[in-house]
Amino acid sequence: MHEILQERARATRRSLLEAAACLFAQQGYAGTSVNDISARSGRTSGSVYFHYASKEGIALAVVRDGFATWPALVTRYGDRSVPPLERLVALSHDIARALAEDSLTRAGARLWAERHTINVDLPDPFVLWTTAATRLLAQAQAGGHLAAEVRPAPTARTLVRAFYGFCTLTEALEGPAALPGRLSDWWRLVLPSLQRDPRSRHIPEQPTPVTRPAEDGTNRTVADRAGAAGDRGRTKC
Repeated sequence: MHEILQERARATRRSLLEAAACLFAQQGYAGTSVNDISARSGRTSGSVYFHYASKEGIALAVVRDGFATWPALVTRYGDRSVPPLERLVALSHDIARALAEDSLTRAGARLWAERHTINVDLPDPFVLWTTAATRLLAQAQAGGHLAAEVRPAPTARTLVRAFYGFCTLTEALEGPAALPGRLSDWWRLVLPSLQRDPRSRHIPEQPTPVTRPAEDGTNRTVADRAGAAGDRGRTKC
């Protein structure tokens, strides 16, 4: 009986979180009320306050559970069968897709942008993402694929911030559907500055290239292939 009650409580919290995420993504924090969340979820306002105590509490949960923890990072980051720079690009496509399609991620991004209007400290959503990028760049460096002047930690910080701003501006100007193609364009510009030039006289032997033959026998760049990264769909409004 206790397990049944726990499962019901988890289901209630999840439905409230998803309803709040859809509303926060569409209307922003100030434009969403507890009554709105209650109506959207089909639960009572008392249920909202019981599980999350306040609107600030549910906003915190949206950012913490759907944005700051980046659950999709794990799969891409941990696949050692794929070269690290290729993983970095594929990871960016996963994140861009989440920012465009997943309501929890979209809500988290909007709440983060509106954080100064929310009376609660929201977690920094870029820590894990930057850490993952740093480690992937460090792996690329260890494998001889990173340009000698590229330092993993500061480069990761710059990439994450530039990428997030790029996605935000692209969506504002062209809509979320434009993100995948524009992101491939972005990587075609950025990736060559990260890669070690195999023609450099300072390299004693040519490292294993990050460009590998595609299934059709042609050679495509990391950015080209990563543009076809698998779909990541979670909560959609």
